Amino acid sequence: MFWVATSCFAERLAKQVPLSDAEKRALIRLEENPRKVKRGGMIQRVNDTVTELFVLREGRVMSFVILPDGSRQILRVYFPGDFIGSASTIYSKAPESLVALSDVIVCPFDKHALRRLLEESPRVAALLFLLSNAERVAMTDRLAALGRTSAKARVAAFLLDMFDRLRVTDDSIVDSFDLKLTQEEIGDSIGLTSVHVNRMIRQMELEGLISRSNGRITLNDMARLEEIGHYTNRLKDMDLDWLPVS
Repeated sequence: MFWVATSCFAERLAKQVPLSDAEKRALIRLEENPRKVKRGGMIQRVNDTVTELFVLREGRVMSFVILPDGSRQILRVYFPGDFIGSASTIYSKAPESLVALSDVIVCPFDKHALRRLLEESPRVAALLFLLSNAERVAMTDRLAALGRTSAKARVAAFLLDMFDRLRVTDDSIVDSFDLKLTQEEIGDSIGLTSVHVNRMIRQMELEGLISRSNGRITLNDMARLEEIGHYTNRLKDMDLDWLPVS
């Protein structure tokens, strides 16, 4: 058994509220058996029987479904510290597929281990509920954008969402980040072709809103990007007064 002294999931949750030593130990148990997966490797297939849930330690993972016309809809891109496969907690069959967008390290744990965590650590359970609902609201924002906003607005909102989520656990991020996504992957997330994504990114570059260098995106005018994308950072201004005490 591989033992970790820290938990990237605990570090992620501690960005919301301080965790007790007991809560940290409970979360460490979820990451005792890391598994390496190469880029493109399938972690979970839709309709597979769900026996495991995952914490992502390194790399990036996406969840997706294949639509009736054969196209792919990317539902979520996950970063280190994220609890992935959470949608599978309430189903016996996986409602989505999970694939590695890069070489990754995932930490699988038995689905039933979640029961012990919820029983022993009610505040951790509340934080999972909080983050699940924040994710749901962000998904609702994207759903509304797919039907009601321009291609430029969708790309702007997507870049801002990636930026805000990455800097939750990476304090070195100030105004730029490594996107590490192809234009096809961006398009499959926001309902555009890769050609259309490329056109919108180039347009934003020409307008001075963003700049690119070696795969790194710099957001030069965040206020304007937020206006264009009708964007709200759903990880800010959370009401935490209702959380149980440690």
